[in-house]
Amino acid sequence: MATYSDRDFMRQAIELANRASAAGEVPVGALVTQRDKIVGVGWNQPIGRHDPTAHAEVIALRTAAVNLDSYRLTGCTLYVTLEPCTMCAAAMVHARLERAVFGAWDQQFGAAGSALNIFNSPIMNHRVDAFGGVLAEECAELLAQFFAKRR
Repeated sequence: MATYSDRDFMRQAIELANRASAAGEVPVGALVTQRDKIVGVGWNQPIGRHDPTAHAEVIALRTAAVNLDSYRLTGCTLYVTLEPCTMCAAAMVHARLERAVFGAWDQQFGAAGSALNIFNSPIMNHRVDAFGGVLAEECAELLAQFFAKRR
């Protein structure tokens, strides 16, 4: 049985981020795993779906919940190319994720330790083990290239 590393799954999240970019969306990709199996995927789609909550993480959580037939994603890890925002981090807490692994840090809006930390907030009823910086340069470069084209 093959075992995968955080870097392997982040590479797949980068491929999902490229789907978002190709559609004119901010290039963020996410996937949810359970025991080295991908159970949910998503990429940013708020523009295309006309839905402000259609962030990569939320879509990945929704597909994982359907695939696992449960709104509780205990024992799961979410991989995302950009540090989650407050909305996405809170959704991960409520889903009862075990881990959140992200690529690039988001100093302005990041809710996993940059601007604030939802995952370890004393007001939340669950803690998510968050780890950032996996393939951070590659993830940040995707965002930099996307925004450079728009300027």
